[in-house]
Amino acid sequence: NPTQVGTALQVFHNLGTLKDTIANVVDGYCAVLEENIKNALDIKVLTQPTQTATRGGPGRAAMPTPGNTAAFRAALWTNMEKLMDQICAACGQVQHLQKVLTKKRDPVSHVCFIEEIVKDGQSDILYKFWTAVTQTLSSQFQSATDSSMFLKQAFEGEYPKLLRLYNDLWKRLQQYSQNIQRNFNTSGTADLFAELQQMEEDTQDIFMQKNQDYDPEKALKDSLQQYEAAYLSKSLSRLFDPINLVFPPGGRNPPSSDELDSIIKTIASELNVAAVDPDLSLAVAKNVAKTIQLYGVKSEQLLSTQGDASQVIGPLTEGQRRNVAVVNSLYKLHQSVLKVITNQSSFPAAAEQTVTTALKAVHDLMGSAVQPLLNSVGDSIEAIILTMHQEDFSGSLSGLGKPDVPCSLYMKELQGFIVRVMSDYFRHFECFDFVFDNTEAMAQRAIELFIRNASLIRPLGEGGKMRLAVDFAQMELALAPLCRRVSDLGKSCRQLRSFRALLFQTSEHIASSPALGKVLPFSIILQFLFTRAPPELKSPFQRAEWSIARYSQWLDDHPSEKDRLALIRGALEAYVQSVRTREGKEFAPVYPIMVQVLQKAMSTIQ
Repeated sequence: NPTQVGTALQVFHNLGTLKDTIANVVDGYCAVLEENIKNALDIKVLTQPTQTATRGGPGRAAMPTPGNTAAFRAALWTNMEKLMDQICAACGQVQHLQKVLTKKRDPVSHVCFIEEIVKDGQSDILYKFWTAVTQTLSSQFQSATDSSMFLKQAFEGEYPKLLRLYNDLWKRLQQYSQNIQRNFNTSGTADLFAELQQMEEDTQDIFMQKNQDYDPEKALKDSLQQYEAAYLSKSLSRLFDPINLVFPPGGRNPPSSDELDSIIKTIASELNVAAVDPDLSLAVAKNVAKTIQLYGVKSEQLLSTQGDASQVIGPLTEGQRRNVAVVNSLYKLHQSVLKVITNQSSFPAAAEQTVTTALKAVHDLMGSAVQPLLNSVGDSIEAIILTMHQEDFSGSLSGLGKPDVPCSLYMKELQGFIVRVMSDYFRHFECFDFVFDNTEAMAQRAIELFIRNASLIRPLGEGGKMRLAVDFAQMELALAPLCRRVSDLGKSCRQLRSFRALLFQTSEHIASSPALGKVLPFSIILQFLFTRAPPELKSPFQRAEWSIARYSQWLDDHPSEKDRLALIRGALEAYVQSVRTREGKEFAPVYPIMVQVLQKAMSTIQ
């Protein structure tokens, strides 16, 4: 009751003992709380029920008997809850007292009572009280757990429970501050009302305002630091133990499904228990990230990196089988942990970020585990595509009544190879999306190489064009096993279809095609136009006296259109030179068209 408290303060002020009285009252609260804390943590009282008949002899340590640890723990947590209520009640009294002191003025001298107390260098009484309480908590907890292993184990083992009590206490104190503020503002009597406006800020107590020099919440939780450190250390052990167990030294296989499930359950359990507090959640999330890293390191040690890991000639080797198992195990871990995180309610963003970063490393490890195999398959596809130059595409259209032109031998070989690779190797991976992400990239590369090599075929007769057109259609079928849908290949798929359409068009049509420079690069179209020129107009690789394989490598090393067009321009200039040298009267009909395309290309680049 602010009015009654105000009257009492006025009496002590008139007697000249206001300051001492306040000091005594606050010290009294501190002394009572110190006693409360000692009683709550008194191991003798906590173990009392178990020692009814036998009295402990001299020097006999008070500790729960083996069967009664659960009863002891229950009594301890009941005591802790009671203690939090007592701290909260005492704080409320001091907050109320401080509030009245800040509002009450002496009717004669008009001095505010709080100034009387502060003028001797005394800080505000709530601050003094709170520092005393938090220091007592720290010292009493320290000495109690130093002298009792059972208390220490209870607070370390069930730290989240203790932290939740502290968090609840802190919320209650803040709530009380807001309520007390509201009550005073609404019940402010007329004489207080004027000062009330300007004092609004001053009357905010320490539980409401954030002070740079002093954080009252941190002061409260400082007494918990040692238990948090011990809890996190044990939590990390609980997370690491099942992993060290399922990756024994010298072991050669990744964990079984059940073993992995037990690891995931441990991760979920640690995160669930820590959910009482965002800071604890983040700290445990860091432990989970370390756990995921450990799983990655142990899995990486099982991977086979020998030559047999990347062979694509025979059936799965022992090393390849193990690599598949490791990738499947990493994938399962990745998906399961992801599910655990999504199921966490109110998971702090920083904690989620920490775990997600660790999971990304797992995904990267899966990538590097399949890379040798992907490289081998990619190299084999390239080698098969290069063999198209061993076939003869110079033929004219013979036997016009025969519309069913068969596809080329290299295309049949490519189709057979891709089907076999998918069923022999990639079918065993459980992570379909991950496999398709990688094989689709391989399919895009295969299309790039196929168009590149098709554009270099010389000489190319009308019959050859027909067969090449069939090869283009068959290429989509060949690549189908590597993709979810061939149309998912996007630009690569459009390039394949656009180039096939150009095979039968006149050079003039090709030069004005809308696909030019948009779907198909200028350099590819120019390479293709060389096939319509007389042998004297040499392709860039013929002029440089390179094999097609070497030219293909050069194109890979020079992905920029500028470099590629410069090489083509060199070939065209060499041709002009050779015509002039032999004093020729005219250039090949395709030459001006090629110059026109080249100029268009150069202007686009600029």
